[in-house]
Amino acid sequence: MKTYILVDTANTFFRARHVIRGDLTTKIGMALHISLNSVKKAWNDFDGSHVVFCLEGRSWRKDFYEPYKRNRSEARSALTEKEQDEDKLFWETFDLFNQFVAEKTNCSVLQHPELEADDLIAGWIQAHPKDNHVIVSTDGDFAQLIAPNVKQYNGVSNTIITHEGYFDDKKKKPVLDKKTGEPKAAPNPAFMLFEKCMRGDTSDNVFSAYPGVRTKGTRNKVGLQEAFEDKDTKGFNWNNMMLQRWVDHNGQEHRVLDDYNRNVTLCDLSAQPENIKHLIQDTVENAIENPKQVTQVGMKLMKFCAKWDLQRVSEQAQLYAEPLNGRYK
Repeated sequence: MKTYILVDTANTFFRARHVIRGDLTTKIGMALHISLNSVKKAWNDFDGSHVVFCLEGRSWRKDFYEPYKRNRSEARSALTEKEQDEDKLFWETFDLFNQFVAEKTNCSVLQHPELEADDLIAGWIQAHPKDNHVIVSTDGDFAQLIAPNVKQYNGVSNTIITHEGYFDDKKKKPVLDKKTGEPKAAPNPAFMLFEKCMRGDTSDNVFSAYPGVRTKGTRNKVGLQEAFEDKDTKGFNWNNMMLQRWVDHNGQEHRVLDDYNRNVTLCDLSAQPENIKHLIQDTVENAIENPKQVTQVGMKLMKFCAKWDLQRVSEQAQLYAEPLNGRYK
């Protein structure tokens, strides 16, 4: 049984902009350092066998649902000139980092113009059901993939999410719930996905299927918990919620079930349209069938470190090179 380190590359790289203070050069240097360090740490902590970097495409979801991530383009257009220059330099550096990973290491690189990293990470796991997987990302969307053989490593909160619970990466102890003081309950991937499809996702501009819905129902109104428990049998509570109708601020009427099904297609990483599933499968299979055989990875890493002045990485180049050298077998 192998352990694959699956890197949500853009998430890992760009989080440095939000957690590091300093000038632009410092931020870019730390973005590279954080990316390489996250891979090294996951490789060592989970006894990795091979690293897979997953990259973003434009996303098929924008064609399926026009508002998808429209809020992000609006946010970019509102940037000041200085912020736009910083954004441009970050993206240029990110592209050069991806080029290094693709050409100078033995890591698999998954990318397709129509797919997101989430699709490709889920696709790799589906193609390797008997192996272990560690997702390196801070993105909560991956909660739906958590299973006995799938963990998530959040390098910002230093948290490891498993099917047994949330654990502090440094103290190796359960993360405590801030309200109760008790260990935080293990994630319920199925309910978390259902809740996401019902509530929507503001970060991706996916609208709620039922605005204002309660988690727990009242005497007169069904909540998410009751509907979820009734999901498989499609009984009274399920139908009571799904057949509700509401009117948005433009006066347009919505049926909960219609918007829920739309959000399932957008959010459930096993429910993409069939043509998209084929693209995911083909992209993953291409990487599997064409494993890389790059030599002198350590030397290439040293040159990369020298170019970007990554002194702390170069001082331990052998440790950082090990995961980059692990071939797919």
